[in-house]
Amino acid sequence: MSEICRFRGIVVCMYHREHGPPHFHAYCGEYRISVQIWNGLVTGRFPPRQLRLIIEWYDLHRIELLRNWELASNEKTPRRIDPLE
Repeated sequence: MSEICRFRGIVVCMYHREHGPPHFHAYCGEYRISVQIWNGLVTGRFPPRQLRLIIEWYDLHRIELLRNWELASNEKTPRRIDPLE
């Protein structure tokens, strides 16, 4: 697992050798979600406020997330992505 971002109590990660479709994982306390990078489909549960924040962050960084997916898929370390300001 590679942590790619942390902000406002949310940790965002990507895993090496993960199955498709391209996605990332986010954690907030006991809550966990997976977000598909192509379409923003969310699987799992998250507090409403933090879900809005992660979707806003995802919208800003979709291209970087796709690049990171390629790195992780090739067993390379994904790059850090700036947190939501």
